[in-house]
Amino acid sequence: MQKTSAELLASQALASQVRRDLTENILPYWIKKMCKPEGGFYGGIDGEETLQPEAPVGNIMTARILWTFASAYRLLGNKEYLEMAIRAKDLLISKFYDTEFGGTYWSLNADYTPLDTKKQIYAIAFTIYGLAELNRACGDEEALEYAIKLFHSIEEHSFDTDKDGYFEAFTREWNMIEDMRLSEKDANESKTMNTHLHVLEAYTCLYRVWKDELLEKRLRGLIEVFENKILAPDGHLKLFFDNDWNCNYDIFSYGHDIEASWLIHEAALVLGDADVLARMNTLVPLVADAASQGFTPEGGMIYEKKDDHLDKEMHWWVQAESIVGYFNLWDHFGAQEGLENALMCWEFTKKNIIDHENGEWFWSLLPDGSVNRKDDKAGFWKCPYHNGRMCMEIIERVAR
Repeated sequence: MQKTSAELLASQALASQVRRDLTENILPYWIKKMCKPEGGFYGGIDGEETLQPEAPVGNIMTARILWTFASAYRLLGNKEYLEMAIRAKDLLISKFYDTEFGGTYWSLNADYTPLDTKKQIYAIAFTIYGLAELNRACGDEEALEYAIKLFHSIEEHSFDTDKDGYFEAFTREWNMIEDMRLSEKDANESKTMNTHLHVLEAYTCLYRVWKDELLEKRLRGLIEVFENKILAPDGHLKLFFDNDWNCNYDIFSYGHDIEASWLIHEAALVLGDADVLARMNTLVPLVADAASQGFTPEGGMIYEKKDDHLDKEMHWWVQAESIVGYFNLWDHFGAQEGLENALMCWEFTKKNIIDHENGEWFWSLLPDGSVNRKDDKAGFWKCPYHNGRMCMEIIERVAR
């Protein structure tokens, strides 16, 4: 579908604004406030802007910093971004990587000694994602070497050769673990949508730089897992599964729905199979439409629906993924409403989520309309990845 001149101008204006937010607000916050003088990163900054120097350092946060700054360097060429990416890579390889059993630790103490040594596949996938992006950005061979090692660790220990998909978590030695949950909010099930989504994301990025036959097979298989096991007929993602892919939970996660709509599409584009892409071209608008049940007239996306209860908190990451997901509908499918929703969500985010005084984004806007200052500004889960990636996706798409 032909894009109008008004739409193109609106998309260019959006790209200009998010570029400014990325380069003047999000990335400088992490460079100036989260770097330890001796190398690596602090564990967090709370919602009142207080540094937490003794907080644990998370694998997920470190890997997301790596991906974000590697991608920013690839796109914008700022050497300071590459330095941040290398700082994250060095910490991952020297302190998080388990030289005895493979994989990465879940968390470190503030002095970088191991804290929680469990093997959470979600976190290992993010490490692959960051390392592969660094190789893509600057040809770092060590990064690719470790990404491939971690890929083989996941395939050796987590892939379900009988029922397909990936098991959630293991002990350090890759034995079964009683508590498989990613966080306290999650159900203790052996397979989850969230982990599969980010293994898909990681394998897509790795396949860009490493055209391995097994990787191609697994990437194709992950797309089919979403198509045949995770996505419900109404377009929503089912979230928690037992070994046999049975789901007994009635939860809609609107942010994950809209995020999955464009990540699955990206995976199909990178895979390059015309038949797979044709199927995804039908599926993507269905998933985005299901997500839109959580999109408000004010332009924000609410968190989730659990049973009959709506959680109307507006999380930072949900807004970021909504902007990309809706922009993708316009970018690839010509949906004018997609661009309109992306622009609305950006305006909502500027007004309510971005911290224009101290930098970065707040965790969320609470249902009563107040800013959430109880949760982190930066930390174990609050990273520059969702909002940084949104900015870079818009910049890169508009520049094409």
